[in-house]
Amino acid sequence: MKKAMSGFDLRVMARELDALKGAYVKKAYMPHYEQIVLRVNPKAADQRDIVFVRGARIYTSTRDRPMPMTPPPFAMVLRKHLRNARLTGVQQVGFDRVLALSFDTKNGQRTLYVEVFRDGNIILVDQDGIIIQPLTHASYAGRTLKKGVPYTPPPEAMDPYVLDETSLRTLLDESDRDLVSTLGGKANLGATHANAVCALAGHEPNSATSKADTGRLFQALTTLLGALDTTNEGYLLFKPLDEDPVEWEAHLSTLEQPQQHLWLSDRALEATPIWLPQHDGMAHVSFPSLCETIDVWKGAHDAHALQRREEERFEQAGPGRGQSTEVEKLERRKAQQEKALGGFSEKIEKQQRLGHLIQQHWNHVEGLLDQTKQAVERDGWSAVRKAIKSIPWIVSAAPADRTITVLLPDEKNEAKGPQVMLELDATVHQNAQRYFESARKQKNKTSGAVKALAETERKLKRARKSEAKQKASGKLNRLKRSKRMWFEQHRWGMTEGGHLLVGGKDAKGNDAVVKKHLSNDDMYLHADLHGAPSCSLRASQGFALEERRPAHLPPDIPAYRLVDKLENPTLDENKLQQAAVLALSWSRAWNGGGAHGTVYSVKPAQVSKSAQTGEFVGKGAFVIRGQRTWYKDMDVRIGIGIIAVNGVPMVVSGTPMHILAMCQRYAILSPGLTKKDQLANKIYRTTGLSTDDLLSVLPGACDVIDEHGMLTPPVSEEE
Repeated sequence: MKKAMSGFDLRVMARELDALKGAYVKKAYMPHYEQIVLRVNPKAADQRDIVFVRGARIYTSTRDRPMPMTPPPFAMVLRKHLRNARLTGVQQVGFDRVLALSFDTKNGQRTLYVEVFRDGNIILVDQDGIIIQPLTHASYAGRTLKKGVPYTPPPEAMDPYVLDETSLRTLLDESDRDLVSTLGGKANLGATHANAVCALAGHEPNSATSKADTGRLFQALTTLLGALDTTNEGYLLFKPLDEDPVEWEAHLSTLEQPQQHLWLSDRALEATPIWLPQHDGMAHVSFPSLCETIDVWKGAHDAHALQRREEERFEQAGPGRGQSTEVEKLERRKAQQEKALGGFSEKIEKQQRLGHLIQQHWNHVEGLLDQTKQAVERDGWSAVRKAIKSIPWIVSAAPADRTITVLLPDEKNEAKGPQVMLELDATVHQNAQRYFESARKQKNKTSGAVKALAETERKLKRARKSEAKQKASGKLNRLKRSKRMWFEQHRWGMTEGGHLLVGGKDAKGNDAVVKKHLSNDDMYLHADLHGAPSCSLRASQGFALEERRPAHLPPDIPAYRLVDKLENPTLDENKLQQAAVLALSWSRAWNGGGAHGTVYSVKPAQVSKSAQTGEFVGKGAFVIRGQRTWYKDMDVRIGIGIIAVNGVPMVVSGTPMHILAMCQRYAILSPGLTKKDQLANKIYRTTGLSTDDLLSVLPGACDVIDEHGMLTPPVSEEE
């Protein structure tokens, strides 16, 4: 599987991105340390993201992708310099794995260099070529990537486009490597495309360059580069699984597009802009562009970058391993310790064996020591080092240490036995004892490792017992988060279809909801009571079920992701009525003793902060003009349930019917006598969820009408 884009891929990608010339940068994001996203608005086209995955790939996508509430520092730098900037061109630097994206900004030209080699890097440069900020500071031979220094591209490699038949012949004549290595390295084709040129020219890849037909090779190279310049599509190569039907094309045609793309991405090997001879016979699907091909292959994975980042914030044993429980960490530690013990045993056995072999071949070793010592005293180390090149028994010499590395005889008394290091100033016995002493030291280490393994096994047993107890109690592994998702700052809930409803907690929150989170297609809701929160039912923003469920979640917790584009943005009457129930429950109607209440909804354009002459509109209050839609006799009753959003377990509120349909662990609440902090503590003791998160969801003093897995541990199906 190809890990990173080649110079050939970037040639095509530069052309596809250059077609976005004139697009304006809306915002920059960094959902994960490995990924940068530039959201752009092209002319006469839908908004899209330019996705940079460091050291791997660049492409465009229109997928919905959750973004962090607080952008990291590098994303802030990009926003400062590139917001509202106009993309003026995209070029490949020579034929290297570097793209240069040029922008016109109010402060002059800016260039974003994207290096797709090694670990990858993204460097923002000003009009004078000075680095404003690199994603990662780095130093290489001949260049440094840090703030304030001129940007220096990597050393220029051969551009195959400038090769003619004569220069190709010269390149081949000067090479001391085989044909494919020469084309791959010196001609900068890489192994894949060097093999393709050999195949097109009818040459064996491992043949000598002196025997190569330059004319045929040059024609093959010209054909390959011509295909690269004219391609208008991409090929996704994949390998069907053993359980897949033989007629996979027919099976694929029966799937809807999201399922098609998921099926392909699970089996994909690589994306390529041109068809190569070595691809013949491989299963493949073609797409209208390389961008689209890569998006089908890696788009779903990259769109979940924020979720992966959140999961990685769980306590973990090592980078990139995702969420780890205490049991998983201890199991990995145990496996590592057992492996180390096995290594100690092998080393002890080897050292002892070498010591015995030195003693067994006493005369041979003694002869090598005496002869070498005499030669050193007579001729010096320089002459000895030259002489031993012709002696099969001596591998090397180290004058500084006065040691030699020699071969012991094998069963046929030939110089093919094991290697040993001998000290010239030590006897045969002393050299053998050195290996026995090394074995004894390893034994001492082994005893310490055995004790450590026993301690790990003890801790593992205790952790397994604790985990079993935790599972039986229904408690969840809670993610420690320094930041909350933006909607958690407000009252929030979900309606049918995944629509997000947010409401202000106070006057300041009401202002924020209306000013920041009320768009043209949304609906404004307000209970017909003084001091009720201003609520916004989002048309497009909400929650969608995860295509790939996070592995760390228990099976009774539904997994959602926060999206900016719901499949069905229509706010019908049923969704509005559900939102009205929540808006009423968040008002003083909950603690007012009434069982029913009234709510109205209006369009955003009817909500205004400006008052009539002589009137005053206070903080958190708004003027509603025009006709309202009324929802009367709404029940003051809600449901809460446990879901996961972007991999994080949390409690969501909704109408009782919707919560029952959506959640396996839930509670149906009505106004009552149990204080909300008392109820939050009870739920915490059962679920392990944060009381702060619970308090923000509970509307007030409650009675629990019905519950499952919230106040009492859930009963598993196995039980």
